[in-house]
Amino acid sequence: MLDKLRKRLRSEKGFTLIELLVVMIILAILTAIAIPSYLSFRDRANKSAAGADLRAAIPSVEAFFSDHGTYAGMTVAALKASYDQSINPSIISLGTAAPSATTYCVQAKSPNDQTKVASKAGPSAQIVVGTACP
Repeated sequence: MLDKLRKRLRSEKGFTLIELLVVMIILAILTAIAIPSYLSFRDRANKSAAGADLRAAIPSVEAFFSDHGTYAGMTVAALKASYDQSINPSIISLGTAAPSATTYCVQAKSPNDQTKVASKAGPSAQIVVGTACP
């Protein structure tokens, strides 16, 4: 048994150049397929994270309105202190215009990619992923 194994090991010296090239081509094709797919998945995940963070903050905004009868004077710090301590000020922010008595604009940025944003401009508006507050 050991004689057969020794003879076999002596006769086989390694892989041919063609075999190595075929393996390298297969790896290159798999890499060419996997990298764009991964980047697309990561982009969608960051957009979804921004939308989810915003959806989690909206009940606090509406609770502020319920307690005060206005959106004026609302800040992210006030929302965090009084309604939801999990609000992260580096992710959730108000628009450039201050909240008024009847409307607001709240936006969330993805924690992993600050260019991915979701926003909601007022109580009856839809959440828009990819657009920041005006």
